[in-house]
Amino acid sequence: MTDDDLISAAREAAEQSYSPYSRFPVGAALRFADGSVTTGTNIENASYGLALCAETVAVAKAMAEGVRGGLEAVAVTGPGDMPITPCGRCRQVLNELAQLGGTDPDVLCVGPDTVQRVKLSDLLPHAFGPASLT
Repeated sequence: MTDDDLISAAREAAEQSYSPYSRFPVGAALRFADGSVTTGTNIENASYGLALCAETVAVAKAMAEGVRGGLEAVAVTGPGDMPITPCGRCRQVLNELAQLGGTDPDVLCVGPDTVQRVKLSDLLPHAFGPASLT
């Protein structure tokens, strides 16, 4: 799967967003070393603190399916004029999955006309992860 395919998967996921409060639909797609892709979309809740981000949903789906490593790339897309990046919580959740496989995935921050590619470690320097607990 190419980066363009991954971005398309994230955009398709955003179409399934449940975001009646923010009206900010976000889609995420995770690509793994074995070629598999898992997608997620944001799911809001009337109790705002219970909302789930697209990246967190995608990670939860992947882990529920037994995926524990090999995260190579993440695409995140949403509305607006600029590329969006994962929020701090999502950076931490992505980091956990990446550290389980010893990877530092590319994060494709997608806007309407541009894609900003950045390493997860650049988005979350000095990350706290599984190795921090030993």
